[in-house]
Amino acid sequence: MSTSTPAPLLQAQGLHLALPDASQRRLWGTAPPKPILQNLGFTLDTGGTLGVIGESGSGKSTLARVLTWLLPPQQGQLLYQGRPVAAMDSAALLAYRTRVQLVFQDPMSALNPRRQVGAIVTQPLQALGQAARGRALAAQAARLLERVGLAPALAERYPHELSGGQRQRVGIARALALQPQVLIADEVTSGLDVSAQARIVALLDELRRDTGLALVFISHDLSLVRSLCDEVLILRQGQVMEQGDAARIFARPQHPYTQALLDAIPLPEPDPCWLARPDLPLPSRTPHG
Repeated sequence: MSTSTPAPLLQAQGLHLALPDASQRRLWGTAPPKPILQNLGFTLDTGGTLGVIGESGSGKSTLARVLTWLLPPQQGQLLYQGRPVAAMDSAALLAYRTRVQLVFQDPMSALNPRRQVGAIVTQPLQALGQAARGRALAAQAARLLERVGLAPALAERYPHELSGGQRQRVGIARALALQPQVLIADEVTSGLDVSAQARIVALLDELRRDTGLALVFISHDLSLVRSLCDEVLILRQGQVMEQGDAARIFARPQHPYTQALLDAIPLPEPDPCWLARPDLPLPSRTPHG
C-alpha cells in the first residue's frame, strides 16, 4: 500500500513581479514597469529554514511581501500545503495570513508608538476576536513576552522606552501571537549591535526547534545566515543566482556572484606573534597616586 508524500508547507513556482519604476517616470503617462522578481522558486518544509541573501535592491523585502500576499505576484504560483494562495477565498486567505507572519526590518516604524507593548503583542488576537479580557489579556501578553525572552513588566512600556533588540523581540512576539507555521524575518538584525544580533538569531533558532516553526530569514549578513539556515537562496536583481544546501553553497559556491559575496565578508587576519613584536610600542602607564 503506497502512501502519498505530503505537500511542502510553502512552495513558490516561477514568481514574477514588476512594479512601476519611479525613476523612469515620464512627463505624461505612467512609469514603465521594472522587474523586481523573475522566475523565482523554492520549497520550504515544516521546521525548515531558508536564508535569502542579496545586496540592497535584489528583491529580498519584496519577496517577503509576496509571501504574505501583500503584493500578489503577476505570474507564477505560491502554494500553501499544496493549495494555490491565488485561488483562496477571503476566509481561506485570512487563515493563510495568520499562518504566515512577517517581522519587519524597522521595529520603530512597525510598532505603534502610542500603544503600550502589551497592547501591541496582543493586537492580532484582538483583531480576530481571540483576545481575552482583563487579567486574562494581561496574562496573554505576559506569556508572549516571556516566550521571546522579555520581562512581563515591559508590557506597560512604550516602544521608545525599549532598546532596539527589545523592540525587535516585541515584533517577534506579536507575530507569534497567532501561532504561525511560517515566520518571515526581514532583516530583523539590521541596525543591532553584534551581541543583540546573536541573541535574536538564537531566539529564532530556539523557536524553530521548540515549535517546528518554518523560517524564512532574509539578510545581507552571510555569517548569520550560515549559522541559522539549512537552505540558501542567493538573489541578484530579482533573479536566483544559486540555491540549495547552505553548507554546500558556503563551502563550494558555483556562481561567481555567490563567490563575490563570500569574498566580501570581512575576516580578521590576526598576527599570533604581535605581542612579542619589538617594533610595537607598549602602552604608556599613568601612575596612580
